[in-house]
Amino acid sequence: MYKVDLSPDPKEMAAIEARRNREKERQSRFFNVQTRGMGVDVKALNSQVEEQKLRDTTEQSKEATYGTYQKQYDLVAQLLEKEQAERTRRLAKKLQEFREQKQQLRNRPQYNLWNPSRLWMEFPACLGRSDPPCGLASLQCFAREDRERATCLKMQQEQFTYGLERQLQEQWQVTADEKCVDMLSDQLRLAMDMRSTQMAKVEESHRVAVMSAMANTNKAQGPHQAAELAERQRREWQHEQEANFMEIQNQITSDLLTENPQVAQHPVAPHQVLPYCWKGMTPEQRAAIRKVQEVQRHEEEAQRQADQARVAKWGSQTLCLAQATMELQEQERELSAEHRRGLGSFNQQLAKEQKAQQDYLNSIIYTNQPMAQYHLQFNTSSH
Repeated sequence: MYKVDLSPDPKEMAAIEARRNREKERQSRFFNVQTRGMGVDVKALNSQVEEQKLRDTTEQSKEATYGTYQKQYDLVAQLLEKEQAERTRRLAKKLQEFREQKQQLRNRPQYNLWNPSRLWMEFPACLGRSDPPCGLASLQCFAREDRERATCLKMQQEQFTYGLERQLQEQWQVTADEKCVDMLSDQLRLAMDMRSTQMAKVEESHRVAVMSAMANTNKAQGPHQAAELAERQRREWQHEQEANFMEIQNQITSDLLTENPQVAQHPVAPHQVLPYCWKGMTPEQRAAIRKVQEVQRHEEEAQRQADQARVAKWGSQTLCLAQATMELQEQERELSAEHRRGLGSFNQQLAKEQKAQQDYLNSIIYTNQPMAQYHLQFNTSSH
């Protein structure tokens, strides 16, 4: 009933043996006369104290190293902040100097619009020492008159000449650089061609030397060696021809060039094929596919006919409902007209009766009109 002949697990037996050994060592420590009086394990305590001291020393050294690194990082950060502040100060100073030198108030284009001395500067009192004295009413400057036109034209010509010379110089420099680059490229190409020619010559000379050495060796060995070489070459050629013939025969008779469908069947999954060996579908597979397609076509045709019949049925039902609706509406109109006719005839009859009643009242009942004496007598009796 129970399996008692099982062998024990080696791992479990090793674990049990290790626990036993640890328990024996513990008992030997506890039952030791030297340590039993104190009641503690002095060696273990001493080792723990040493480990704690070593741990504290390691932590202190780490903290000291971290503090040193922190001081260095703080110093670097302070230096970087000072450098950034100095750079900002220099930039602000340069900006202020640029504003003071290049952006003065008198150099702005808008300065001439609101310059307080503009009216005094437009018409100078005297242009030079050689000018004759002018009277109070003399004209000194006319509208659209440019006194510095000659100087401006001269300066423009000088600027144009300078710009043209500079463009010519730049163009000449660009042309010279292009020529230098082309020359260096041609020299490099020529050096590479010469190097390749030299290497070809060296290789050709080496080949000629090797061939001449082989020819001399063959001549020294005699005609017997030449015959052996020719026989070996013939055997190698024959072996190569046989190998080629065998390869062609294997290719022709193997499954690679045949139409065997079993080659493309997957060895693990029979429902799958190997793409690199697949030769196409067999006639049976094509016939099965055509049969399934024909069945699907018939099903689609039947479905289409059923849809058409359902649509035609819905159309006929809709037409019948429309006809019934029209008939009901016609009946409702006829009933409404008949009701209106009956109501009209009833109203006419009622009007005739009311008119006859009114005529009767007016002609027979209300023929005697009350006089003033009647009203006076009625009022007196009421009082």
